[in-house]
Amino acid sequence: MPKAVAIVRIRGYAHAPWKIQETLEMLRLPKVFNTMIYPYTESLKGMLIKVEPFITWGEISEDGLNALLNRLETCKGEKITEEYIKTKLSMDLNTFKTKLLSGELALNKLDNIFKLPIRLHPPSGGFKGKVNAPYKSKGEFGYRGLEINNLIKRMV
Repeated sequence: MPKAVAIVRIRGYAHAPWKIQETLEMLRLPKVFNTMIYPYTESLKGMLIKVEPFITWGEISEDGLNALLNRLETCKGEKITEEYIKTKLSMDLNTFKTKLLSGELALNKLDNIFKLPIRLHPPSGGFKGKVNAPYKSKGEFGYRGLEINNLIKRMV
């Protein structure tokens, strides 16, 4: 069972029922190519299954986390630095990364420190499959395991 997962929104609202729109907003994914990191829990799993046709998700690795942290901004829109994390969270950058990866620290609870959700670009080279087909059937949406890190690197 993964400790922390990265969730990337890959489809818009067109023809989406209100329940799915509401769940996507609860996940803090209001627009296409927004991403968030969450500790993996049973309640999160239920939300992921509900909105699966609109998102792709998987376990985040250290490389994927580093790529996302390059896009993470402070509330003022500046890049995050070691000093900023020390003053706001009283921990160094490596401890911050370790706690995010282990699921001890929830990024969504830190919206007064960071500008959330993390905004990404469309993937370089485009999507490899159809965004309205599941990942297991050579599509794009749904659970993709550690392959989410490759997608994140292409989107940063």
